[in-house]
Amino acid sequence: MSPDADVTVADDPIKVGSGRVKPLQGYYFFDGEDGENTLMLVLADVTVYPPLKFKNKKEEEFYWKTVRDVKKTLPYAKLICETLIETYEYIETFPTQKEREEHLKKMEGAVFEQYKPALKKFTKSQAQMLVKLINRETNQSSYNILKAFLGSFRAGFWQTFGRIFGVNLKTSYKPDTDRKDAIVERVATMVELGQL
Repeated sequence: MSPDADVTVADDPIKVGSGRVKPLQGYYFFDGEDGENTLMLVLADVTVYPPLKFKNKKEEEFYWKTVRDVKKTLPYAKLICETLIETYEYIETFPTQKEREEHLKKMEGAVFEQYKPALKKFTKSQAQMLVKLINRETNQSSYNILKAFLGSFRAGFWQTFGRIFGVNLKTSYKPDTDRKDAIVERVATMVELGQL
């Protein structure tokens, strides 16, 4: 008996084809109008880095300290970015500048009270990392964000307050040119992908 003997072909083609995409746990199933079914798997972007080779013990310690700091501060940086977007969209609904300023002043106090206990537990290096990661997430320095929302006087106050504790809100983030920032970018990407 030949292998083709068991195969039967239906006389009438099956009428399928809603043309809709049905998400199913990362998969998309598509019924084509011509009766063909297509199954697609949607994958997240994958970034692969070569293994690190440390020149000395100090470099290795810096790397693992960076991993620790990024893991602790990256969720806060993402939360701050989301809050900034929501705040900007919300204050645009206020008709006058005075109402916007009043809302921002209230929000400044509320945010300060909400996150003060968590931020007080940060080390100096974690606070510096948070400033870098905010820059990474928003593409602008923390100082410029404060200046845009609160004005130059209050931004200057927070800059002075930060400098007292060794944190510069004007810190830049340049992973293309600065080796330490490149390590931060590598670690942050790997944490986001769940590789660390």
